[in-house]
Amino acid sequence: MTQPISDLNQLLKSMQPVLNPGVFVFASIARDQVYQVLDPALIVASIHEPEGLSVIMAEQDAQRYGLQPLFFCAWITLTVHSDLQAVGLTAAFATALGDAGISCNVVAGAYHDHLFVPLESAQQAMNELLALQNRARRC
Repeated sequence: MTQPISDLNQLLKSMQPVLNPGVFVFASIARDQVYQVLDPALIVASIHEPEGLSVIMAEQDAQRYGLQPLFFCAWITLTVHSDLQAVGLTAAFATALGDAGISCNVVAGAYHDHLFVPLESAQQAMNELLALQNRARRC
């Protein structure tokens, strides 16, 4: 396993975004129904909120369980091993995407950052992230 990177310029140079195949959705499940409704192995990411369990999962799995999609999205993984205490990476890619008019929901994993962007903006988001990476490599 590689060592986590905390230097912002090195993170940007090494982002290596990957567009994961498939369509993903955000959905919410009432707290009292979480384990009755869903196989936890199908959840890409989740967070407990007062309103229920917010989940990100493949669209077909959400359909199978009768979950109402709140947001259809594409999933982009920055494959660089980012340090959880690194400063500036999220701001840098959020600014690049925001300047291009692309919304972005971010989940930080233990090793990588995961970006969920509107499905119709997936390729444009990839182009913006690769341009950001290329600009960092020129510095």
